[in-house]
Amino acid sequence: MKASKDAPGKDRLKIGFILSRSFTLSAFALFVDTLRLASDEADRSGRKLADWQVLGNTRHLIASSCGVQVAPTSDLVDPRAFDYIVMVGGLLNNSAPVDDAAIAYLKRAASLKIPLIGVCTGTFILAEAGLMNGHQTCVSWLHYDAFRERFPDLSVRADRLFNLDRMRGSCAGGSSAADMAAAIVRRHISSDAERNALEVLQIEKARSALDIQPRRPLSIDSDDPRLKAALIIMERNMENALSIPKLAAAVGVSRRQLERLFQEKAQSSPALVYKRMRLEKAKQLLLQTKAPLIDIATQVGYDNASHFARLFREAFGERPTRFRLAAKKKSQAPASESVASLS
Repeated sequence: MKASKDAPGKDRLKIGFILSRSFTLSAFALFVDTLRLASDEADRSGRKLADWQVLGNTRHLIASSCGVQVAPTSDLVDPRAFDYIVMVGGLLNNSAPVDDAAIAYLKRAASLKIPLIGVCTGTFILAEAGLMNGHQTCVSWLHYDAFRERFPDLSVRADRLFNLDRMRGSCAGGSSAADMAAAIVRRHISSDAERNALEVLQIEKARSALDIQPRRPLSIDSDDPRLKAALIIMERNMENALSIPKLAAAVGVSRRQLERLFQEKAQSSPALVYKRMRLEKAKQLLLQTKAPLIDIATQVGYDNASHFARLFREAFGERPTRFRLAAKKKSQAPASESVASLS
């Protein structure tokens, strides 16, 4: 990312937004309002310290996912007019979220070394255009599986709120758009401007790029961000299970520190928690799919079906085939009883 301005106010921070069809209004609004409130004092909406434009090939209204429409305020002007170009995404079921002119514009901005940021599913649009290669992408846990399926060769994580990775940025969307915008304001304008914006937005403190997305993947409840990150990384790496040293490195601690953390917070080792998580996932697959046993074993990181079946029996008291059959019979019994009670 570009370096900070030499002095606050010397040059205005300038950001161009491209909105996808069915974009997420909340993420866009929080990003823009953080800029607006950081740019002036006393909530006058002046543009003393920052400026922003909604870019478009036409002036046609762009409908957000909630139905509210926004009009572009500028043509696709020279990307060098901006410090950042922000691609705001939205619903994933839109096969053509932006037009060809917008894609060409993003590629031109990248060639001119203008940092690009994907907000919400805007990262999907950047990745589809080949603009996230060599960069780590942060997405919402809700969209993690879809991103991995569409872009298996790209580095992606769903534990952090946002990421500023050299010439690319990405964030999970929602309120994390304000956190990312605050980090950019602090870098380019000043910490005072950031504080002013957050106070008016009634945000006590901006979260950092190291904060964890607010989701609890297991019944383990802890406020420790390292444990939360480890659990989410485990959940997102079942088929290709990580070694404990690699898991520790991903969280930013040593193996011994990670083991002590799990023992203190979860009363178990990371290896046992990882194993439990994989077997719980296998149980869900047995209940919810008709996949063969070997396919389920592979999906949770076991290449040998017999070995998987033995571990499953040790954990749940019966072999996976018997568990699936018993669950099927149990699910059919209440239906028969309810029919009888109505007759």
